[in-house]
Amino acid sequence: MNFLPIIKQLARAYQEFEGYSSTHIRGLGLLPVQFDVIATLANQPPMSFKQLGEKTLISKSSLTGVVGRMAQKGLIATQENPDDARSHLLKLTAKGQKIFEKAFPEHLKHLEMAFQKLSKKQMKEIEESLITLKSIFTQ
Repeated sequence: MNFLPIIKQLARAYQEFEGYSSTHIRGLGLLPVQFDVIATLANQPPMSFKQLGEKTLISKSSLTGVVGRMAQKGLIATQENPDDARSHLLKLTAKGQKIFEKAFPEHLKHLEMAFQKLSKKQMKEIEESLITLKSIFTQ
């Protein structure tokens, strides 16, 4: 059971990161899920709901509602999928792209303020440790 301290610290690190990140995102006038969708769709060709779900951290059950509300606000547009008439493709509107161009660089600067406290060596070690940790759960 000597792995329990790892799980505890991983959960605490994620909670602290989430609090630090989401507080800033909310200060930009977005919900974290909206920021995730905007950042994923930005500068990309239109993508399906399935593709968006695979590239974001949002559950499939929540994604439909999030996308619907963002479309109502004029941040996302849908278009028919030429490869599959049963599905639609999603893309940012000009309004959504404008929000991305403002919010994304600001948020990166905010995150950088925290990560600059680590040396390049520490960042590489953490990255490698997280990759190793992920690999033990990958089937």
